[in-house]
Amino acid sequence: MTSDHPNNGSAKAESPEEPRRWMTSLELRFAEAEPNLGTSRQRLIREILDHPEDNYFLSSRALAKKYDLDPTTIVRTVQALGYKRYGDFAADLRSHFVARITPYAVMKSAVREKRSVADHIEHTLEMDFQNLNALRTQLDVKRVLDVAKRIDGARRVTVVGIDFAAPLANLLAYGLVSIGYDSDAPVGSAGNLRQKILLLGPRDLLVAISFGRCLQDTVDCVTTAHNNRVPTFGLTDSEKTPIARFCDLSLITSTASPSFHGSYVAVVSAINALLVACSQLHPQRSLAVLRRKEQEFKSRWYAPVATKSGNKRSERYE
Repeated sequence: MTSDHPNNGSAKAESPEEPRRWMTSLELRFAEAEPNLGTSRQRLIREILDHPEDNYFLSSRALAKKYDLDPTTIVRTVQALGYKRYGDFAADLRSHFVARITPYAVMKSAVREKRSVADHIEHTLEMDFQNLNALRTQLDVKRVLDVAKRIDGARRVTVVGIDFAAPLANLLAYGLVSIGYDSDAPVGSAGNLRQKILLLGPRDLLVAISFGRCLQDTVDCVTTAHNNRVPTFGLTDSEKTPIARFCDLSLITSTASPSFHGSYVAVVSAINALLVACSQLHPQRSLAVLRRKEQEFKSRWYAPVATKSGNKRSERYE
C-alpha cells in the first residue's frame, strides 16, 4: 500500500516534465536518444513500441526477420538506445507491453501460445493461485486496518468501479452497507458518476477501483474528488498506475492473467479482508445491523412448502 499523493485540495498543474512520469523505461530511452537517431531507426523503434504484443517475445533474429532487416541492424539500434545487450532491451519491451496492455493484446498473446483449451484453463487457475499467494505474503495488515479506520470515520463512502471493476465496487459498497456504513457504488453514465462525486466533501471518502492503464472516467473521479478536498483510496495493480499516483492511499493487488479480462481473485480477497476489518472495529454494531436485516428480510430466503399433492413449491410464488 502506498501513500504518495497527499490531498492538498486541488489537482496540480501539469509541469513540462509530467508526461515523462508516465513513460515506460523503453519510451524514456527512446525520447532521450531520438534526436541522435536516423529516420529509419526512429521509424523502426516506433513500430516496435506501437505493437509490443507482436514483438516482446521475439529474439533479435526473429525481430530482424519480421522487419526484413539484418540482425546486426537490430543489435545496433538497441545499442543506440543505450542497451548493452539485446536481452535487456527485450526485458524492457516486455515491461512496456505489460504497462500498455489491453484486453485485445492479452487475448492475442494467449492465442499465440498455441495451448489447448484445457491448458489455457490450467494456466488461468495457476495464475489465480499465484496472485492470491502474492497477496497473502505481501499484504500489510496494519495498512488494511488504517484504511478500515478511514472508512469508519467517513460520513459517506462512494466506490467507483467501471466495466469489469463494477462488480468489485458493488461488492465493497454492499458489504459496507450490510454492516451499517453509508456507502454506494454509482452506476450509469460518466455524467452520473461525476454528479455523485460532486456531492462528496472532506468528511466523505472516495474509493476508486481500476487497473493497468486505468479507465479515464475513474481517474477523472479521483481528480475531481481532490479538487473538492475529498480523501481518496484506490484499489489497483501497480504503484505506477494513475489510481496509485493520484489517490491518497492505494492497495496493490496483482491482476496478472492469461485471460483477456484479468484475474480479480486477489482483489476480491483484499476486499474481503477490508470488510472483515471494518466489521470488527465495532463488532456489536455490526451484529446489531445484521440482526435487524435478518429480522426484516426473513422472506428473502427460499422456503419450499408441501402442496396437497405432496409436491414442494415456494411460498414466494403462491
